[in-house]
Amino acid sequence: MLHLRLCLSFVCFVFSFKAFCGESYGFRVYLKDKGNSGYTVDQPESFLSEAAIDRRLREGKWVDESDLPIASSYLEALASTGGEPVVQSRWFSTVVVMAEDSAVVEQLQELPMVDSVKWVWRGRRNPAIEDVRDTSRLCPSDSALKSRYGYAEKQIEMLNGVKLHEEGYRGKGMQVAVIDAGFMNVDRMSVFASADIIGTRNIVVPDESVYNDEAHGAKAFSCLAADMPGIMVGTAPEASYWLIKSEDGHSEYPIEEDYWAAAVEFADSVGVKVISSSLGYFMFDNEALNYDRSALDGKTAFITRAAEMAAEKGILLFISAGNEGAGNWGKITFPSDAENVFTVGAVTNEKKKSPFSSTGFTADGRVKPDAVALGTGVTVMDCSGNVCLGNGTSFATPVLAGLGICLWQALPWLSNKEVIELIQRVSSQYKQPDIEVGYGIPDMYKALNTERRNVRNE
Repeated sequence: MLHLRLCLSFVCFVFSFKAFCGESYGFRVYLKDKGNSGYTVDQPESFLSEAAIDRRLREGKWVDESDLPIASSYLEALASTGGEPVVQSRWFSTVVVMAEDSAVVEQLQELPMVDSVKWVWRGRRNPAIEDVRDTSRLCPSDSALKSRYGYAEKQIEMLNGVKLHEEGYRGKGMQVAVIDAGFMNVDRMSVFASADIIGTRNIVVPDESVYNDEAHGAKAFSCLAADMPGIMVGTAPEASYWLIKSEDGHSEYPIEEDYWAAAVEFADSVGVKVISSSLGYFMFDNEALNYDRSALDGKTAFITRAAEMAAEKGILLFISAGNEGAGNWGKITFPSDAENVFTVGAVTNEKKKSPFSSTGFTADGRVKPDAVALGTGVTVMDCSGNVCLGNGTSFATPVLAGLGICLWQALPWLSNKEVIELIQRVSSQYKQPDIEVGYGIPDMYKALNTERRNVRNE
């Protein structure tokens, strides 16, 4: 499949677009620069939070030109074409413009600040869903077990995470962003009654609550933050969370990458240290936009470049490998090919690769996935507030990510990249990684003790 990059010739698209009456079109506009926004790198407090600046200072990551906002005058110029700027990336100087008439692309290309334009979406825009849900508390009907971890015990024990928690590391003081498709009823579920949710953000439909639809994010979040002893306890129940929706469930187009990049940039701006994301892309509703396996090189896909940029700014990212292991694609999905993110695959209770778990390596020969966690028969909470079992690297990822959060809480002097390397070193196949499980199943308590010994020996 041909992977179309930066520029597209729109001559062949204009006529077919006009045949779809009532639809809108989205174009990613690549700017030559960001213009004069009035902001400067020596006054980052005017466009980044104190927490974001503090994280940069601790990690030795200085604010630079990539962090500066796009000039409002540029956004106004884009809007003057009749289109509507809906999402942007300050890191890559891009703005997605939506319009009912696809001919707007010609006007966009004529603007002096525009370098190139790419078609990234077609469809009908969906209005925000009015928040008229029942607000009553959702309590699980499941019987409590004797184990503190309840039905989730096996997925935490597989990674030797119980001992990490027993040492007092449950995520306290760690600010985390969960980027997903939506968090249906999380605000109503009893298992999250003590969860520290700092805030939410809907990148796709800004006026709509992230709690209105899509259960996928709620299930992933439960692997991290559920805290109801006897029913389910997650892997980082005391961390502080931002819940960010970046997935548009109505269609699959490259604009998803723009939404995800905007979500990551927002997470960076509010100062998160860790991101857990169970989203991945490779195939779209228009096959001309599909990716090719050769693009799995860690530097081609827009979403992968955003993940890598976040890692370079000091954020520790846990990304799902994808569920394409039994399909035609087979391989990991984007952005899990980014070099400095931790890519998570899935295994069964028997510690064998889950059949659906996407395989590595990357196109340039790097080991991916980095490691694996339980992904077949994972305990999650459904949107009715009850225990259920889920399959997918989508759930293996937050299970492992939560213990990564706790590990970094215990070892705050490590950089994000050093945390990744440490978890790799304590995984079961570190000396013989393979395409199915990467470095294998990590022992998170061993990781803690390994670093402690290193510190004592210095």
